[in-house]
Formats: sequence, C-alpha cells, structure tokens
Amino acid sequence: MSAATLTAPTNAPDARIPLRAHLRHTGALVRRNLLWIRQDPESMFDALLFPIVFTLLFVYVFGGSIGQALGGGQDRYVQYVVPGLMAMMGMNMAMGVGTGFNTDFNSGVMDRFRSLPIGRGSVLFAKIAVELLRMLFATAVLMIVAVLVGFDITDWPGLLASVGLSAVFGSSVMWVFLTLGVVMKNAQSVQAMGFLVLMPLQFGSSIFAPPGSMPGWLETFTRYNPLSTLADAARGLMTGGPVAHNLWITLGWSVALTAVMAPVAIHKFRTKS
Repeated sequence: MSAATLTAPTNAPDARIPLRAHLRHTGALVRRNLLWIRQDPESMFDALLFPIVFTLLFVYVFGGSIGQALGGGQDRYVQYVVPGLMAMMGMNMAMGVGTGFNTDFNSGVMDRFRSLPIGRGSVLFAKIAVELLRMLFATAVLMIVAVLVGFDITDWPGLLASVGLSAVFGSSVMWVFLTLGVVMKNAQSVQAMGFLVLMPLQFGSSIFAPPGSMPGWLETFTRYNPLSTLADAARGLMTGGPVAHNLWITLGWSVALTAVMAPVAIHKFRTKS
C-alpha cells in the first residue's frame, strides 16, 4: 500500500492536480531556474550581448544608407530599427529556451521532474516564465543602448505596450521551441533548426528595412510575416503611426501558436521515453 500511495500521484494526469498546486509547482521551478542562472551567470551573456551587438551593428553599418532612403539619416534609422529590434528579442530568447530544455533532458534533470508528483505543464510554464524575465532584461539593455545612440522615447505608455506585445508573441514562439527541445536529439540540432526558422523570418521582415524596395515575391512574404506585423505595431506604439491592424494580426498569431503548440509540447513532454 505504501508503494501504491507513492506512485499514484506521480502518474496522475495534470487534470487531477489542483490549480493552486500547479501554481506552487511552477513557482518552485521558477525559483530553481533562477538559482541556476545565479550559479551560471554566463547563461545571461546572450541576453546582455545580443541587444548591444545588433543595435550597434545595424545603426552604424546600415544607418546612413537606409536612413537616407527613409528620408533622413542615421537618426531617422534609429527611430525605425529600435522597435524592430525589440520585436526580435523574443524570437532570439525563444531559441534559448529550446536548447536549454533539450540540455536538461539529456542531463537527466527532466527524468527527475517527471518522476515527481508535479504538474507536467508546470515544468514548461516555469521555463517560459524565466525566459520572459531574460527577455525583459535584454529589452532593458536594448533601450539603454538605443537611447545612447540617439533613440528618442516620446511615448512611455506606447513603449510599455510594445514590450508587453513582444512578450506575448515571444511566449507563443517559445512553445514551438519547447516542442523542438523535446523531439530533437541534442541541443545542437535545436539550435540549427532554430536558425533555419529565425533567419528567414528576421531578415525577410520589416525589422531592419522597409519592404517597399524588395522584389515582389519577397515583399509579399514580408507583409505576411508575423515579425513584420509585430515590428510595425511596435513602431506605431513607440513613434506614432497606424497600430490596430498590425496589433490584431500579431495577437492572432500569438493565440494561434499558443493554442496549437502548447498542447503539443505538453503531450510530447509527458510521453517522451
């Protein structure tokens, strides 16, 4: 009877675990992941260096030429590219959650978690919560560098709304990479697949340059790219311009990705042998 009592909660589905217990499990796992970051501060290098490198690279390499095409100069390009870079932060952080999740599987940590009487979804929600904190840190670094290179913050509520919208979309993309972290054999495979997905989406978008000068087929792809709608919505919120259309499309993509990929990720996590 003692053995049966111990194994029953372990194999019980998430539906039998109360919501309060789910929240408590998620909180404990968030704390565990934060303690791991404190013990391994190098894991924050990407959140620190990505916004610095990308901002300086695109502002000082492409700022003059693209700024002139926008009807200004480097200052004009700073106002254009910074909201796009904010939109990109969520995607870059999302790939990190997939590689970290895969590493935990290969190191045996996830086998230990799955043997405990905790909600399976709590493990994944905790990963996303910590990655969102890393994304907010990267966004703060981005805005500090942006102000130093000349970005003018004229609408603080719009800035906060842009951060929130980027977090919503980034969390939906994280479900995709959590699924890859479960099904791929190693972290290198997750990273390679991530680059294959991220590179076309990032550079085939309006993040770095307006799509008007692109070939027709690429311009069509760019206009349907969710990163373009996210970047354009952030520009509208932060520097002025149309917002509603791009905002609703971005939210629609976020809801669709979460609704489709979250159940898949949780199912794959439960059934992975």
